[in-house]
Amino acid sequence: MSLLVKGRPQGRDIVKVTPESAGWKHVGFEAFRLSPKEDLRFVLPADREGCLVVLTGRVDVHAHGESFEYLGGRASVFDERSPDAVYAPPGASFDITAHDAVELALATAPAKGQHPVRLIPGASMKRSVRGKSTNTRYVCDILPETEPAESLLVVEVVTPAAHSSSYPPHKHDNNNLPLESSRDETYYHRIDPPQGFAFQRVYTDARDLDESMAVGDHDVVMVPRGYHPVVMPHGYRGYYLNVMAGPHRAWHFKNDPAHDWLIPR
Repeated sequence: MSLLVKGRPQGRDIVKVTPESAGWKHVGFEAFRLSPKEDLRFVLPADREGCLVVLTGRVDVHAHGESFEYLGGRASVFDERSPDAVYAPPGASFDITAHDAVELALATAPAKGQHPVRLIPGASMKRSVRGKSTNTRYVCDILPETEPAESLLVVEVVTPAAHSSSYPPHKHDNNNLPLESSRDETYYHRIDPPQGFAFQRVYTDARDLDESMAVGDHDVVMVPRGYHPVVMPHGYRGYYLNVMAGPHRAWHFKNDPAHDWLIPR
């Protein structure tokens, strides 16, 4: 099975990954596009929490008895501002109305219902810069482990043209806390300009998994295990929305020893 899930260039449903389609237990991911005034309704499964991220455009969201109006507002995921998001517990219903052209992402993961629905305003999200030189990238923590959730971790990253990201290559597929945690992960890619592409490789130490992909705009790469670096070609910026979840809500990773020398000590 290929780890690359191609996004649809037209229509409401852009891409969908379920635990069943991915062959894992934890992460679910969907992306949608809505036209102005279009409505969208869905209900979370009874055993899965959700984080709705307003990638672009403005929406009203009614979720689990709470109403949040005029969320979002970015014209592009490459805007230098954070998205708004809504967290909801298992079984919650979402009723969404678009004010203009909208792109939405929904992340899900196993949960028992320990946390109530809440708005995660973009103004509250931590933004940071990682790496240096051609390994510099720009990070926004949407739902980090310091914020309430049962399984989900959600983060977005912008990688400049001709830069690498998720690099040096790292993995998180072994439950060996606090050194490493086991996590399923999806990468939802956007490319600027959209006719471009990114390169992503997913590989293990034993090379029993070793897949290199040219990734287009709106594509998803599934990372069930192994290292998973991203590289942008000259002339094209990359964005990805990461969703991670596993048996423990912690993000501890191990760098590929062959490339660990790249980290300043």
